[in-house]
Amino acid sequence: MTEYRPSLSGFDKLTGTMTLTGERSAVIKQTYVLFGLSVASALAGGYIGATSETMVRLFSNWTGWILALVLLNVVPRIAIAVRHNPVLGVGALVFDGFLSGVAISPLLWIASTVAPVLILAALMITGFVFLGVTAYVMTSGRTFSAPKGLMTGLFFALIGVMVLNGFLHIGLLGILISFAVGAFGVFVLVYSTSSVLGTPDADSPIPGALMLFAGVFNVFVATLNILLRLLGGGRRN
Repeated sequence: MTEYRPSLSGFDKLTGTMTLTGERSAVIKQTYVLFGLSVASALAGGYIGATSETMVRLFSNWTGWILALVLLNVVPRIAIAVRHNPVLGVGALVFDGFLSGVAISPLLWIASTVAPVLILAALMITGFVFLGVTAYVMTSGRTFSAPKGLMTGLFFALIGVMVLNGFLHIGLLGILISFAVGAFGVFVLVYSTSSVLGTPDADSPIPGALMLFAGVFNVFVATLNILLRLLGGGRRN
């Protein structure tokens, strides 16, 4: 077992085990709580954006795309700058999640038009990955083992894919691709968690929550795109 070290290699972040101080253990749990708030606000933003014709049109043209690109780069910086202010820091974090959900409203609208169940499917895979890694982190105590986190996350990802196949009957290729995307999400979350724990001057859970949210958000978008390519074409008729 390795002690907490200020710098970890990429290999260590996926294979190492770290002993945490009580403060470090508390910070990572707070990070995951804020991470959960970001996910919840993204869900709200996605729902509002996908059901609003104005939002869909705005983010479907180049003006809205540039606006989203600017805001999605500026807001996280603001959140980090005010991370020591609980109200402003958490507010900026939640707004970043909400904005991320709204920004993909065109993708969500297309999915809802082609096959609404695909959104649920993407949420299912991403959600199982999120729950698996979060459950491990919340119960890990003073020790964080990246291999155990990976195994727990992969187990939950496999369950999610099996449940998904039970609903959509995506076939062997769909199962393999969906599991591969879920596995990628697990690696991203475990790697990001190790990065947060390996930052010696981390004095707030907000930067870590932003990093984790960016990872799981990208997994959701990738999953939805893949499912649209796999199953969307056959559902237009």
